[in-house]
Amino acid sequence: MFSYAAVPPPSRLYWRCQLLGWSLYFVVCVAAFSFMGARSRDMLLINFSIAATMLGVSHWLRYHIRANAWEQLSPVPLLGRLLIVNALLSLLSQVIIWAVIIFIIRPAGDGKPHGWAQFIGYAVNVNFLLWLWAGFYFGWHYLTSFRHAEIDKWKLTAAVQEAEMRTLKAQINPHFMFNGLNNIRALVMENPARARDMITHLSDLLRYSIQLNSAEQVPLGRELEIVEHYLQLEALQLEERLHYSIDVDPAALPVLIPPMTLQLLVENAIKHGLAPRPAGGVIRLCAQLNDSNTLHVTVRNTGRYEPLPGHAGVGVRNARERLALLFGPAAHLHLANDPHTPDMVVAHLQLPVAAVPTASMAPVPQLSELTSSQTLR
Repeated sequence: MFSYAAVPPPSRLYWRCQLLGWSLYFVVCVAAFSFMGARSRDMLLINFSIAATMLGVSHWLRYHIRANAWEQLSPVPLLGRLLIVNALLSLLSQVIIWAVIIFIIRPAGDGKPHGWAQFIGYAVNVNFLLWLWAGFYFGWHYLTSFRHAEIDKWKLTAAVQEAEMRTLKAQINPHFMFNGLNNIRALVMENPARARDMITHLSDLLRYSIQLNSAEQVPLGRELEIVEHYLQLEALQLEERLHYSIDVDPAALPVLIPPMTLQLLVENAIKHGLAPRPAGGVIRLCAQLNDSNTLHVTVRNTGRYEPLPGHAGVGVRNARERLALLFGPAAHLHLANDPHTPDMVVAHLQLPVAAVPTASMAPVPQLSELTSSQTLR
């Protein structure tokens, strides 16, 4: 038993195609009969009744296809069903057309249909038209299904990328908090006053990280605030062992970058470069916006870069994955030993600049001093 009530109504595009297609069929038939010399009013009415009947029959076929989910069938079962239904509809349509011609139009002379041969001949023609209609219908259905599948695939890819971004952020922020808590633990018994200062700086850093975690990108100026807080926090522990400078092009401050990226590079410079050395070292952060509208950020630090074969730090690996998700191959993060200066590691970050939001032009606290002069701790 067929459930036609559950079939969704056809779209406007479907009705436009139906009306246009059978209207063209009517025009072609009238032109053919006119070419053969038959231009009577009866011929117009007969051709109109044929086109109208085919419109109704094909529309019923559409409902039958949708009600029985024939679009989901494999080719062989589908062709078998269409073979039977199209044959039955061809005969039914001829019964309707002949009844309309004989009892309603009532043409005079040779206009009346006659003979089983003519009946079967017209039925074969209608069967061909129904197969042609079914070809267009299923072709359009498969094309739209393919397009919807592609759109769903793009949506799924975007959802996966968003999930990956959230996962990468979740891995970076706990890593940063763990290091901060370790610094506090080292000073709680040795110097409680400094430990209190570190807790204050750490709270500022955590507040920033929580606020920025909801954004995929933040202005460089805001990211430098986090770097400055982190450096002040580390300076309380390392004291004279840490020397740092920040030199940033003011035009680069509004450029959008992934949050916590610079903080990660500075953290790695201290953790792997300066902290293991009794004499400490220096960190120099520079950011420039070149003529090709590309942001170049360089972090130089005392130390040696000796990566293990096939191994990279979790933070750096996650930062590279975030850059790949956001910018693709146009962005890169490269770490290496400075070929011109011994015992110096260079981390170079390159990002394409799409647009600079005017809302991000707010001044960064203490940054004006850092861009013009070296700050030592």
